[in-house]
Amino acid sequence: MSETSVHATEVVLLLLLLLVVIFAALAQRLKTPYPIVLVVAGLLLGFVPGIPRITLNPELVFLVVLPPLLYGAAWTISWRGFADNLVTICLLGVGLVAFTVFGVAAGAPLLFSGVDWRSGFVLGAVVSTTDAIAATSIARRIGLPRHVTNVLEGESLVNDASGLLALEFATAMVVYGQVPTVSAGILRFAYLAIGGLAVGLVVARIVEWFEHRIDDGPIEIAISIFVPYTTYLAAEAIHASGVLAVVGSGLYLSRRNPQFFSPSVRLQANAVWNSLTFILNGVVFVLIGLQLPYVMAGIKESSLTRLFSYGALFSVFIIVLRLLWTFPSAYLAYLLRTRMFHQKLERPRARQLFVIGWTGMRGVIALAAAISLPVTLENGAAFPHRNLILFLTFFVILVTLVLQGLTLPSVIRLLGLAGGSAPHGEESEARRLVLQAALEYLEQRRLSDTTAWAGLYEDMERHYRHRIANAEAEAGEENRVIREHYGRYLDLSHELLNIERRTTLSLVDEGRIDDEIARELEQEQDLSEIRLNAAIDHQQKR
Repeated sequence: MSETSVHATEVVLLLLLLLVVIFAALAQRLKTPYPIVLVVAGLLLGFVPGIPRITLNPELVFLVVLPPLLYGAAWTISWRGFADNLVTICLLGVGLVAFTVFGVAAGAPLLFSGVDWRSGFVLGAVVSTTDAIAATSIARRIGLPRHVTNVLEGESLVNDASGLLALEFATAMVVYGQVPTVSAGILRFAYLAIGGLAVGLVVARIVEWFEHRIDDGPIEIAISIFVPYTTYLAAEAIHASGVLAVVGSGLYLSRRNPQFFSPSVRLQANAVWNSLTFILNGVVFVLIGLQLPYVMAGIKESSLTRLFSYGALFSVFIIVLRLLWTFPSAYLAYLLRTRMFHQKLERPRARQLFVIGWTGMRGVIALAAAISLPVTLENGAAFPHRNLILFLTFFVILVTLVLQGLTLPSVIRLLGLAGGSAPHGEESEARRLVLQAALEYLEQRRLSDTTAWAGLYEDMERHYRHRIANAEAEAGEENRVIREHYGRYLDLSHELLNIERRTTLSLVDEGRIDDEIARELEQEQDLSEIRLNAAIDHQQKR
């Protein structure tokens, strides 16, 4: 690679990162999910003269961006939520993908003149994957019930694998004229799933064994970045699902990490991964918006009016397909989970199902899949309707991400679902049990210790009883007074922590302590503030 090309690449990367920072900050001020703002910003910037032409490389998405994003999502998803909702997630992540693919294959010839069912099959496979980032960020901020967000996150992890498998079959049908049988499709999916998960678990067990033997933040963070790429490439090498391999390793290691990550390493790793996933997501969402000139350049056979009418019609069609599948599949999942797996569940509510149906937002995987379509067939002829497929995919991404993303908060509020994820009885009970266990141990130590430390034990016991009272949901004058006392304790602790910070800075400015000592003090103060802010936030939610 020449020095000029390296310099040009650096400029482009810096420009993208700058755009991500600027527009993500704007999204915070607008109180809008940053993916929506970044896509719109990229779309508008595409028309600015002098902006470098940046095309989205599908290999960059599938080999560089996708593995860490999948791993980060699998790491943060609720394991119990994923396991409990597995039937529902599979019906959406696999069943809905199949329904979308066959629905578009059947509907495309009716919607678009000259498009046959094979091209429709390709188009359906391309737009079958969803991106839950914008939806779940809105859901968490507004307070959508947790099981709904668990389903959305789980679906986006699973449907990447099933959607890419459908694209593999669809491309083979068009390029080589091969029509797979149902049994071949089932066997191929089984191999992808079982092989991918097996690779993911093997890599995860090796990493777990190694992690138990080291305790060094930078090394362990480097390993955590190494894991998704290794897992993905290992699965792809045996032609299994790299997506499911990464998801499997992420789910396993997230469940086991308390046993091998020390608290300090976990804090460092979370900070690094939050920044990494934000940067990767931000860059790809800006890139989506910047692709409009590239998409439009390939279409010359139709007028803009006709193209936009096609895009609007197809977007409505995709949204309707998802809604049509969501309701019956939810009731089927309810029957399977209650009668076959004996889970105790409430009957699905239509309001929650409509929200799930309204959150089918498409993202970078769909666009990368469209761009990755071959240009020619096996016989050298042009891939049929490739430019139209690319345009429709881009249009669906814009409509579902921007329109549905911006209207989702209003939809949630109108349906009366806002605030559903606030702290509930299970959380309060868990806090009470944890604190009660610590208090019981404290009382045992007090009995076996000398009376010289009686004052210390009384202070610690008082502190824990205040926290228990704050965690309990019972009303009553005594609990109210204790909670108010604890609230005042937290406020005063925050003020004292600010005094500590100001004093540390003064000592540095006066040259009385070295910078290294100051950094150690600041780290202790930062950790104290994290704990204190968490306690204050919980106190305010009571």
